[in-house]
Amino acid sequence: MDKNSATSFDVLVVGAGPAGIAAAARAAEYGLRVGVVDDNVAPGGQIWRGSTHEQSTKAKVWSDRLRASGASTLFGMRVFDQPSPNVLLAEQESGVAELHYGKLILATGARERFLPFPGWTLPNVMGAGGLQALVKSGLPIEGKRVVVAGTGPLLLAVAAYLRKKGAKVRMICEQSSWNRLASFGVGLLRFPGKISQAVVLRKDLSGIPIATNSWVVQADGSLKLESVTISRSGKRERVACDYLACGFHLVPNIELPMLLGCEIRDGNVKVDEFQQTSISNMFCAGEPVGIGGVDAALVEGQIAGLAAGGRTKEARSLFSARRKARRFASALERAFRLRAELKQLPTLDTLVCRCEDVAYARLQQHDSWRAAKLHTRCGMGPCQGRVCGPATEFLLNWNPESVRPPVFPVRVESLASTTAIR
Repeated sequence: MDKNSATSFDVLVVGAGPAGIAAAARAAEYGLRVGVVDDNVAPGGQIWRGSTHEQSTKAKVWSDRLRASGASTLFGMRVFDQPSPNVLLAEQESGVAELHYGKLILATGARERFLPFPGWTLPNVMGAGGLQALVKSGLPIEGKRVVVAGTGPLLLAVAAYLRKKGAKVRMICEQSSWNRLASFGVGLLRFPGKISQAVVLRKDLSGIPIATNSWVVQADGSLKLESVTISRSGKRERVACDYLACGFHLVPNIELPMLLGCEIRDGNVKVDEFQQTSISNMFCAGEPVGIGGVDAALVEGQIAGLAAGGRTKEARSLFSARRKARRFASALERAFRLRAELKQLPTLDTLVCRCEDVAYARLQQHDSWRAAKLHTRCGMGPCQGRVCGPATEFLLNWNPESVRPPVFPVRVESLASTTAIR
């Protein structure tokens, strides 16, 4: 370990999405030495990824505020272990950085949930957010036929973005029912800002069929995706396409909080009113405490940053805004809850663990995530269960029982360097 790579902070923030940006900015604005570390090359996380002219006004405001705050940004670094209290290890191209902190704010975000179905491993079958990120990074999409399927508002946002980039969006398949969506729409009257966003989205999606009670049951193609078969209100329909963008909610990234010993409740990190976890001086904000979207992440990040800086009175002034954001998150959960029929998507020979080629039939022989790992290596490949874990949680009601370092796959020399520290 190169001791020159060690860096010390009053407050260290892990994750530079909306929650992490807000937390770092608010803590640094009061003169604390703050560091924010993220494995991406720029702030914004998945939701605000993209060049400056593509970012929303809100994203630009907070990115500018982070720069002005004086917080140190450590990008291209991925935290993977805690060798001792108040020390984290992060891998970067040049080696391993040793990060020391007085207080820690975890803003590790979320990832897309994938549900296996026949053909889901074909090239050009992607996550909705994943395809959007690739297009933002330069993937040519103009003229390509795209089907967007799954559930939630993310589908609409992705479809609108792809259309603006020249894609031919054939259809949006939403698994939720029309009645649920109508009820959700009526509930938006309590959130005027969301109504204006919905109106803009609807205009951007004009002419694109939006099918409710619909989901993909099969993807077909010889060398890559050529068509998908959808179930549309109980009837099957085949749609030719070049890309399938699908997503079934977001999954909170709680692996690092679990490794650090934070209490987990109902799949989320448990926090108090100031976003503090079960561990003293360790806070958590954003999707790991409950999927809530950008508004919830921003206000929770601010509360965590202020509380970490000892500004509890100012943090308390944001409690009402957090309650409002969380009410909207609860409405989203009710409207887009995954339906039981989706448990029937995989056939016996459908791969569930793509890394280790484990089919659904093999998993059904076991009664827990641990047993399946021991006998089939499910979850032991490069993704370390980040894809198949949430899938089996939904399909088989399994939950991971523990997390071991490294949290992410790292180079052998990075692992070797940890021995000198412990």
